[in-house]
Formats: sequence, C-alpha cells, structure tokens
Amino acid sequence: MSLEYPDDLRYLDSHEYVRLDGEIATIGITGFAIEELGDIVFLELPELGDAIGVEDNIGTVESVKAVSEIYSPVSGTVIDRNEMLIESPESIADDPYGEGWLIKVRLDDPDDELEDTLSAEEYKSLVEPEEDFS
Repeated sequence: MSLEYPDDLRYLDSHEYVRLDGEIATIGITGFAIEELGDIVFLELPELGDAIGVEDNIGTVESVKAVSEIYSPVSGTVIDRNEMLIESPESIADDPYGEGWLIKVRLDDPDDELEDTLSAEEYKSLVEPEEDFS
C-alpha cells in the first residue's frame, strides 16, 4: 500500500492531521498511523461543546494491536464528531483524509494555531526516513 500525505494538511509527529477551512479545523489520524495500528476496533472521541487545547488528549483509538491516544493539533471547541466512525471504527481505514475524519473544531485563534505542526514533506520524512545505502 502506498501511503498518502496530502499537501493541504498539517501534521503532528504523534500522527494526527488537521485541515483548516477558515476558523474550522478538521482533525483525523494519518494513514501511516492506521497502517501501524492494524484493524481498528474501538474509537473514543470528545463530546460536542468540549473545549480542547493544543496537544490535549482528545480520545483513543483501539486496534487489535494497541490502544493509542489521540492528540489535538489545535485549540477550540468541538462542533462536530464523526458518529459513523464511532459505530464502525474499522471504516476509518477506507478514507482517513476524507470520510475518516474524527472531529471538527471551531478555532480559538485561527491565525496562530499551526506553528508547531509539520508540512506533508516534513511528516513523510519523519515516518519514512530515507534509506542510507552507504
């Protein structure tokens, strides 16, 4: 499987992504994280109206291999969560950057949220380091 790292997203080294649309941030976990976890069997997400901060634990994803915490790349208020994924967590692997989003957040400060995130190229080099053939 060839992993994708969409250029319109920003990434955390803990394998979350964020897509900004004005003052709304869509948060999910990367295809790399999903591949590493394997079959996902349970997902816990914050409630609507919850206030979250940068690097706050916003839930957990459980697979047949491990349980991993999910961290927020932004701060704001949860305005939507992907109820379909709570019912069918395994479907996150079908489209992690589209229908597999986790939550949507109204940002506290849209101009100052992404300074500690990685570009697609930076994230890719983190998770797929170049082979050293010397």
